[in-house]
Amino acid sequence: MLALISAPSNLGLRPPQPSSVPGTAKAPEALREAGLHTRLAVTGAVDAGVVLPSRYTDDVQPGRTRNQDALLDHAGRLAARIGEQLGQGRAPLVLGGDCSLLIGAGRALSARGRYGLVHLDGHTDFRHPGNSADCRSLAGEDLAAAVGLHWPALTGPDGGYFRAGDAVHAGCRDDDEHLAEASRVLAQVIPASRVRQAGPSATADAILRTVTAGHLDGYWLHLDVDILDPEVMPAVDSPDPGGLSPAELTELLTALAPGAAGAQVTVFDPDLDPDGRYARLLTDILTAGLAHLADSSSRTP
Repeated sequence: MLALISAPSNLGLRPPQPSSVPGTAKAPEALREAGLHTRLAVTGAVDAGVVLPSRYTDDVQPGRTRNQDALLDHAGRLAARIGEQLGQGRAPLVLGGDCSLLIGAGRALSARGRYGLVHLDGHTDFRHPGNSADCRSLAGEDLAAAVGLHWPALTGPDGGYFRAGDAVHAGCRDDDEHLAEASRVLAQVIPASRVRQAGPSATADAILRTVTAGHLDGYWLHLDVDILDPEVMPAVDSPDPGGLSPAELTELLTALAPGAAGAQVTVFDPDLDPDGRYARLLTDILTAGLAHLADSSSRTP
């Protein structure tokens, strides 16, 4: 059974302009208004409530990301909510929010065992202190932090929530700044161009060979909607050309979702969608692609 968790955080993103805050905190309610909760309820999904973040303050300091204390507090409470739902035999679907939510998911899963990670994103999100002096926004650094390549406060006491060899990224563009490094460190990196060339089903087969290995207790599915081409989904923080089509993303999710322990959806920005058309498109994609997330064979009660 799916458990819908709203996590309306914007804490991991930079301000879109001075004196403003990112609009991703509005995404869960925009998706509700577009009919996502009603449509998934037909499949048996339940509403597991909301995990509210603290105020966005943009308090950047040396050696810390913006909003770091608030972000880590939210991650801890989100981890507890995810853990509660997993403990009840449900598959959490976390509706964000920005990509820093991956830290909360990682906390929840690493407390339960050894899990793989499928990171579907238009960017590798692999910026970290070892390759950049501009580490300020965890939403662009979440994958690096999740596998232990960041400041200790963000990677956890064990130096990462997922092992790099258990993590797969798909969807970045060919000119991604950290593509080469991520390809060396992670089990697989599959740019959007290769997803298109091989086809979503074949790409999913290649991913599943890594994250369904016998030593893993399951895997988490991360989706940043900027994996879509901005021609069809411009309502994101950092749109880049060369992304997937709605049909390609739906096919990829449909193949990956059934075996996942849970999933998160991030970076949709309703401030860039005044008439709701992109929320409705995203609702169509998620309803078709993630409806069988609750059929996961790898979940453990």
